[in-house]
Amino acid sequence: MSDWLDAVRFDAQGLVTVIAQDASTQRVLMVAWANREALQETARTGQAVYFSRSRGKLWRKGEESGHRQAVGEIRLDCDGDVVLYAVTQVGGIACHTGRESCFYRVLDADAWRVVDPVLKDPELIYRK
Repeated sequence: MSDWLDAVRFDAQGLVTVIAQDASTQRVLMVAWANREALQETARTGQAVYFSRSRGKLWRKGEESGHRQAVGEIRLDCDGDVVLYAVTQVGGIACHTGRESCFYRVLDADAWRVVDPVLKDPELIYRK
């Protein structure tokens, strides 16, 4: 195991929150989870790797969609319980809805308003 991982405060399930942020625009693209193995593989390969809670396994971003994330920098917050990946988003789409970011809705009065367009139909991205 790597010493740098000892500073990460994983939760009871062995996971830590990971924020993916566009390295050039600083826009938050998505939030996911990682375990030790995902962080190690991300650091080793320079490609974003997460842990899928729903599938119970490592998730290499873009393995199905092709929308990979090249990780230029990995940061740890002051409490050690949130990791930030500064990424270059391949294809400009991070969200499974076909948008640039998972944060595409804004609270407007008392309702959520969609403010970002779908760049590619998810049906075309995730053909099985």
